[in-house]
Amino acid sequence: MSDRPVRDRTRHSSPNVAGRRVARPRRGSRRRVRLTRTLIVTALVLTPLWWSLGHALINPALGTSVGARLAEWTRDHGGRGLVVWAENFWYSHNPPPTGGHPPAGAIPAPGTSPPAGLPAIPHLAPPEAIVPFVQPPVSGEGQWHPVGRLVDGHPAVYEAFLRPDSVHTSLVVGVAWFDTQLLRARLYSGSYIPGGGPWHYTAPIVPSDARSVVAAFNSGFRMRDARGGYYSEGRLMDPLRLGAASLVIYRDGTATVGAWGRNVSMTPNVIAVRQNLNLLVDGGHPVPSLDSNNTTIWGYTLANRVFVWRSGLGVTADGALVYVGGPGLNVTTLADILVRSGAKRAMELDINTDWVNLAAFTPAVAGGAASPANGQDLLPNMLGSPQRYFTTSWSRDFITMSARVPP
Repeated sequence: MSDRPVRDRTRHSSPNVAGRRVARPRRGSRRRVRLTRTLIVTALVLTPLWWSLGHALINPALGTSVGARLAEWTRDHGGRGLVVWAENFWYSHNPPPTGGHPPAGAIPAPGTSPPAGLPAIPHLAPPEAIVPFVQPPVSGEGQWHPVGRLVDGHPAVYEAFLRPDSVHTSLVVGVAWFDTQLLRARLYSGSYIPGGGPWHYTAPIVPSDARSVVAAFNSGFRMRDARGGYYSEGRLMDPLRLGAASLVIYRDGTATVGAWGRNVSMTPNVIAVRQNLNLLVDGGHPVPSLDSNNTTIWGYTLANRVFVWRSGLGVTADGALVYVGGPGLNVTTLADILVRSGAKRAMELDINTDWVNLAAFTPAVAGGAASPANGQDLLPNMLGSPQRYFTTSWSRDFITMSARVPP
């Protein structure tokens, strides 16, 4: 026999139980049990979070893309700084193309003049052509085209297209001009922006409005980023900030843009105020602070020097509204285009591809209802579609422009 000591085979066993030895659990097995329990408890605790995220990723009101929906959900759950960093990083390392030419047909041929002999009703003179930034211009660049349903025979909305600057010459930005003597404005509120419903005027566009709507376009930032207030339907949802850039709509449907407390203020005739940051254009010129990346002025969003989809709204000397939207814009070039389009005061609205949208509607018959089927986006590469204004799931605020008299 070997003289090696015999290994004690009982040291991992417990004492006899009814004459048998019972094996103790191994240390690794106990760790696996604890880990499994921890994972189960963690999964149960986080179940509401997973449900919230899953619901957000299929919610069209949070964006047309999964990335946009994830970003909105992250902002709402304490990750605003992370989203801002990620967006700035992405856009800074993926700038819009420089040089080149616009795609064929991106700038339509020069439009035609309104027909003579129209009924004599109050209306503004059609806008003057926009002087292009790039020379020589593309044929039709900066020229206006009437779009949308007519108001008693008169065009009430014109669109023009031009390149945003002399660097990004393959990009095209759209401009829409609204005759505020023929059109009345209305602010539609959403359950997400500004929240706090129910609202009478909320998506989808109400049937009585659909019979007169000529155009609809996006509003501004989420209220926590807008650095301003919100008032509609007799309710103050967020306090109105002195000096904030403000879209103001009056009881008769007229609308203007100005600095709160200076150009515009609360009166019994005000029915809606939508504020967003500070004015981009004042006195017919871009404001000097556009050269700063100061987030206390331009909000906790993309830095103002980042080129991205942006939109803005201004008012001209004769009271028309002008909307600008398109790709490859920073706040400086957005302001420059608004000024070229005649704006004396103007504000930024929203940014990023999922939110910048304007659609004009041309029903087949006079008095017909506006619908996604007869709507057309300002630019063919705008994400989303006119459908957003006609679905109950759209929970962001927007603005409609409707005929003042029966079309």
